[in-house]
Parts: sequence; C-alpha cells; structure tokens
Amino acid sequence: MLSSKTRLAPERAGNLQQVSPQATSKSKPKSKSQLISIEKYGDQAGAVMHELSRSVHGEVRFDPASRSLYASDLSVYRQVPIGVVIPHDADDVIAAVDVCRKHQVPILGRGCGTSLAGQCCNVAVVIDFSKYMNQIREIDLHNRTARVEPGVICDELRHAANKFGLTFAVDPATHKYCTFGGMIGNNSCGVHSMMGGKTVDNVEELEILTYDGLHLTVDKPIESSLKQILRRGGRQAEIYSRLRTLSDRYGNEVRRRYPQIPRRVSGYNLDELLPENGFNVARSLVGSESTLALVLSAKVRLMHNHPKRALLVVGYPDLGTAGDHVPEILRFHPIGLEGFHKHVIQNMHQKGKKISAAEMLPKGDIWLLVEFGGDTQAEANTQAEAVIRVLSKLPGDHETKLFEKKEDQDALWHARESGVGASRVPNEEDAWPSWEDTAVAPEKLGAYLREFSDLVTKQFGYKWTVFGHFGQGCIHTRITFDLKSREGLSKFRRFMEEGSDLVIRYGGSLSGEHGDGQAKGELLPKMFGPKLMEAFREFKSIWDPQWRMNPGKLIDANPLDQNIRVGPDYQPRPVLTHFKFPEDKGSMSLATERCFGVGKCRSLDGDTMCPSFRATREEKTARAAALDCSLRCCAAIAS
Repeated sequence: MLSSKTRLAPERAGNLQQVSPQATSKSKPKSKSQLISIEKYGDQAGAVMHELSRSVHGEVRFDPASRSLYASDLSVYRQVPIGVVIPHDADDVIAAVDVCRKHQVPILGRGCGTSLAGQCCNVAVVIDFSKYMNQIREIDLHNRTARVEPGVICDELRHAANKFGLTFAVDPATHKYCTFGGMIGNNSCGVHSMMGGKTVDNVEELEILTYDGLHLTVDKPIESSLKQILRRGGRQAEIYSRLRTLSDRYGNEVRRRYPQIPRRVSGYNLDELLPENGFNVARSLVGSESTLALVLSAKVRLMHNHPKRALLVVGYPDLGTAGDHVPEILRFHPIGLEGFHKHVIQNMHQKGKKISAAEMLPKGDIWLLVEFGGDTQAEANTQAEAVIRVLSKLPGDHETKLFEKKEDQDALWHARESGVGASRVPNEEDAWPSWEDTAVAPEKLGAYLREFSDLVTKQFGYKWTVFGHFGQGCIHTRITFDLKSREGLSKFRRFMEEGSDLVIRYGGSLSGEHGDGQAKGELLPKMFGPKLMEAFREFKSIWDPQWRMNPGKLIDANPLDQNIRVGPDYQPRPVLTHFKFPEDKGSMSLATERCFGVGKCRSLDGDTMCPSFRATREEKTARAAALDCSLRCCAAIAS
C-alpha cells in the first residue's frame, strides 16, 4: 500500500540549530562606487582555499579553469569568483560559511547558472549545490508537499510527483535543468504559474543558513510559536523582532507602491511580512537572489495534475491584437497562456534546426498557446471551445486550431520553449538578455506591446525576438544590443532607462520572472521610490549585517553597464586552428560564442548532447559538451 508519506532519501541535515556565534557588525551597505574587484581578495585566496580544503568534505576548486567556468551565467555579465565549493551536504555548507566569515569574503549560492540578470556571477566564493545536494527527501501525499534539497532539478520533482497525480506548478522553460535553489533565489515562474502561482506561492518552509552562522527553519509562524521565538531570545528572536518592526514601519508604503499584478518579482517580498499575509518569513526570503541567506532545503507545495489537456493555438497578425484578446481568454481560467512570434521559428530554421510544430500552426505572425486541463478530454475540450466562440465575436483577425494529442501538444510547447535558443543567430542576430522579462497587468498588455514595439524598433532600431507568459502580462524579449563598443553600450544604457520608464508608467514590474540582479537592480529606485529602497536596505541588514551575501546584486546593485562579459575591452586571445570557421569570420572565439549559457547541456533526460553531465553532474563536462557541439557545427560548415 502507498503510505501518506513516501520517503525518497534520508534526512541529512540533522537538528536545526545555531552553529556559530552571531555577528555583531552593523556595517552600512556598500555604495555603488565601491565595486568589488578580484584583486581585493587575491591575497586571501590561498588561505581561504587551504582552510576550506581542510574543513569541507566536498570539493574545493580555486584553479583558474574552475573559476573561469563559474565566471558567467546566461546574462551579459562576467565576474571571476574567488573560488568554488561543491558541498556534499549541509555540514559542508556550514563549514564553508564559517571559513568565509573568518576571512570576510563574500558568498554566492548557485543553482544551474541560467540567471539572466547577472545575479549568478560575482567576486565571491561560489557554492554549487547541484552536484551532490540534489535529493528529494520526501513526498507527503496527505499534505501534498515535498521536501527538496537546493540542487534538485525541477523536472525531477515533477516526474516523481506525477506518479501520484500531483505536480509542482512552477515550470520555467528551463524546467529540464533549473534547480530549486535557483528557482527559490529568483522567484521563478513558468507556463503553469497560471494555475499555481510563482515559486513564492508554493514555498511552505525553508531551511536556511545565514552568513553569521544561524542555521534554522523559517516558515509562516502561528502567533503562539512566534511569541515563543521572541521569548527565547538570541539571533532568531532579534531577526523576527526587527522584521515585525520593519513591516509596521513600511507596511503602508508596501501596500501603496507594490504593483498588484500577477508577475511582480522585482524587489524583496516585504509584502509577505504584512499582517494580512500572516508574517510569512519563508516567503519573504524567496526571490532574494542569495543576497540574504543560503537555502539548504525547502518544503514546497504540490497540486493536482490534470491528466488530460486541450491546447488551443490562436494565430494573430500582430502583437497588439494578441495582447488585446488576453483578458477575454483569461475569463475562462486556462492553466497556461503563452505566446511567441514567428521570428522564433524563422531563427530556428536559419540555424538549421527543425521545428516540427511550424507546419501545425494556424495562419499568423504571433501565436497564443492556450491550455486547459481536465479529468477527461471532453472536459478540457469544452473549455477551449468556449474560448473559440468568444474570440469569434471580438474585433481583430485571428485563426484557431485545437490540439488533443499529446505528441502534437509537446511539439507546440517545444516551439515556445525554443524562444531563448532561437533568439541568437551568431554573427547575424546577436541578441542578448537584460531587458528580458518585464511584466504589466494583462488588461494593459496590448497597449504596452504596441508602445514597447515602437521603442525597440523605431526609436532604437534594434531587432528583437518576443515570447513569454502573455496570460500574466510577462513578456520575454531578446534584443540585439551592441555590447562590444562604447557607443553600443551607451545606447544599451539609454534603452534600459527609457524601457524602465515605460513599464513603470504602465504600473508594471521591471522583473516578472528572472529577478533583478545587476541588470535591473540599479533601476529599482524608479519603481519603488526612496522609502522602499531604504526598507530593502534594512531588510538586507537584518539578515546579512556585514553585506557579504552576493554583494552588488538586486540591492544597491553595480551599474548595469559594468562587468559586461563582451564589453568594449573584450579581446579574446587568437587561436590558430586547422578549420577556418568561415561562418564566424575565421575566429574560434566567435565560434565559441555560439554557446551563450542557456544550460541545455545540463539536462538529465536523453535529448541533449551531454551524457557526461548526466553521469557526473559536473559543470565542466556540460560546458565542454556545449563547446564541442558548437565547434563541431562550425567544422561541419567549414568542410
């Protein structure tokens, strides 16, 4: 018989406790002018490496190759870390933090490295949880929850839960390789956030470790347990007391300034500390991008997984009309409502990649994928057919097709998930993230898309690829920023400034899924104002008094046009090779840029080029496979 709790791996953390004395530093935050450089910690690196090697049972890597591997993510930024720790378990993480605190060096907790705003690279000791701390500890069928370690890949839990008719609702396009640590750090979302909310809405508890050594579980405490914590005293009581004061002081400003839209991911989740939200300490930490504490495990919510799906595809001639129809579609409560532009298909074909869904799509230049779920196919179809009838009465050209077969639906979803990879055609359309995922209220989407399209193409003359979560007003855009010249970088800054003015004018959020990091962090004062920025600084200081957790990201962030990985000073070393790389201007360095960090080589399923990663869970084998794939493609072209 199936028990109400299915235990999948042994508990390894032991009893939660404070493992070292609390820090007494009340140092003020660093200003933007005090940017961290690797030279600042160069003299300490040897001592830190030596002590980590003695204290940590896992792997400690301070060699140049390892540091280079972890110097960039899926963003436009690059910062060489001090070193890398790959812990075996929570005890290793505690030991590593103790050493780093002794030497006052910064720390960054890392997921799978696909962050788009630069929050996953820093001059810090990087702690990579993905190789060993990747166990699903428990699935509780009675309470519909699961306990996972930070290195668990999203699809691992979804596949395990699906055996019992359950799912974890949040499924980003990177669901085959993104990890829970990164999803919690960024407050990730996905197609089925339509039915289940953002990551923050699905977190019940977090086991955390702070820089000053506090190791505890945080949740949404009931009043009696909160009073007990405060009576007990100590560092946890100090934190909770200061959080309540913070909530009281800034509560009205939070209520006034936070956009009431489905996809507000920017800033800290101070709204979770409000009395009406139950003083949810765990959820207030979600989306903090490793700037407050490290997550050692998480208890997350599971929900019913509809066994049958109906996928309605609607083709439109333009973005604005597609956006205009979204509010009407939402009246029927789809479980997914995504969109992508024909440019995705065109770019994939240009790269020689077959998209089987291309022949299945209805007529149009932009498509909405509207998914309904049900316990029977008829139940799902009925909802989709109701939408078809309503759309027929709305102004604006469109064409619809309904798909029932799973293989057809999978092909269509693959086309949507190809958006990131399709956004970049080397040497022809070098599109980059940074703007990426702004969000507005769905009822304003059509008007916003028209203005934003004019901003990108008419005012700035960029090319762009569009896709994203139309049902929640969150639009992904990859844009051909020129980041290799000073003029291009200046233009990039102007665009980021004007784009942020536009989305704020529409009452939106600078980030609707991928976090603020360095790309959006500098712009947050525009969105939140001076009072809430001060609240954010106080919030960080409560958890991280010494400001050593992922500094220069999200809060008082480094300038958005610094630390650019291919900036004006980018001068890769020329390498003499047998192949001439005619499609890459004869340059091996340009050929290697075909791998830009999307992370598909880190997938555990059988459809990627990297069986090495599936066997080792090693970042270096994933990167090596991706580079090998890029070079083989170039060699094939050259021959």
